[in-house]
Parts: sequence; C-alpha cells; structure tokens
Amino acid sequence: MTLNEVMIQLAGLGNEKVRVHNTKFGAGAHQFGVKMGDIRNMAKKIKTDHELALALWDTENVDARFLAILIMDPRKLTYEAINELVKSEKFPHIADWLYTYVIKGYPDTETLRKEWMESTDPMAARAGWSLTSGCIVRQAHLVDIPALLDRIETELATSAPAVQWTMNSALAQIGIHHPPYRERALAIGEKLGIYRDYPVSKGCTSPFAPIWINEMVRRQH
Repeated sequence: MTLNEVMIQLAGLGNEKVRVHNTKFGAGAHQFGVKMGDIRNMAKKIKTDHELALALWDTENVDARFLAILIMDPRKLTYEAINELVKSEKFPHIADWLYTYVIKGYPDTETLRKEWMESTDPMAARAGWSLTSGCIVRQAHLVDIPALLDRIETELATSAPAVQWTMNSALAQIGIHHPPYRERALAIGEKLGIYRDYPVSKGCTSPFAPIWINEMVRRQH
C-alpha cells in the first residue's frame, strides 16, 4: 500500500469516541480516532514495511504513528533515528507502544538506556526509565538498585509527568522483585505519595507504589 492509500483508509475508520478518548489522554488534534483493533488489522495486512512506516511517522498523525510502530523493523533503525523517534512524540500512548514494539526490539538497548537515563528530554528519559524497569525485573545485574532508589527518592516528586510515570514504575518493580529493598521502596512511595489519589477503574491495581507492590507480592504468594 502507498502512503496516500493508507491515510485514506485510516481517515475512513475515524471514530469520534476514540478521538475524544485520545484527546483526554494527551493526543493532539491531528488524528482520525481509529480503534486499536482496526489499526492492528491494517498492520496484519501490510506486514513489515519499514519505509512505509517511516513515511507514516513523518505525517505526525496519531493513527498513522500507531500503525507505523506495528509495521516498523527496529533492526533497520540507526542509533540517531531511534533517538529522533523517541524525542519526536509527546503522546504517552504512542510513546509506550514505541517502547513495546520498537525500542525493546532494538539490538543495543543498553546503550540507549544509559544515554536516556541522563537525558534532559522528558520523552527520552521516560523511555530510559522504562528500559531500566525491564532490567530491574529481568537483568538486575545491569543496574545499581540502591543508587536507583536514591535517585527516585530525590527526583520522582519533581520530574516531568511523562518521566514520573515510568520512574514510579521502576520504584514499584524494585519493591515487587527485590525483597531486600522492598521496605525502602514502600517507604519512598509513602513519603512521596505520588499517585496516592490516582483514579483507578474497578478491577485495576493502583499505580501508587505501596499499593502496587503489596498487591503484586500478595499475588506471588
């Protein structure tokens, strides 16, 4: 499919309720409001098409970027290109998809993680903390957990909202997966109170770190 054909198809799938939902969570006006299921179905038909993905991303359209992520080949991205992708998107839902489907598939995530953990760009820092959360769970030897706790305690309350979300996730993962540091993680969460009053739908776990940690530990047992 050509770029023009894809954009016409996306426009035809636009949904007002989805547009309202996206806008509520930070998306800009340049969107059609396509349902996630429809975007996934289009991606299945197109399969991997890296050049088309880059062209879709360059439109800056919300729905086009969701689709671009699903048909992109992370192995074909240069180091400069993946940095540009991360820093060019402010909508958290797209940023999280980019992390899940593209960044995690990049051949050298550790180099990215180290750079982004020191970045002043909020979206790069957000991605850096997401990668660090993954290390906390699966590759703890790559991180200094006491140093991370020190940094979280110092920076979490004043970080940009985009960074705060993934930094808080790192705090929760430390408490959930590393019992020797659980008491301190809980104490930091209580002290800072980030997301203490966050509205949560029925059946979902609160992002408030002490509740999140205790619930996940309870499920482990």
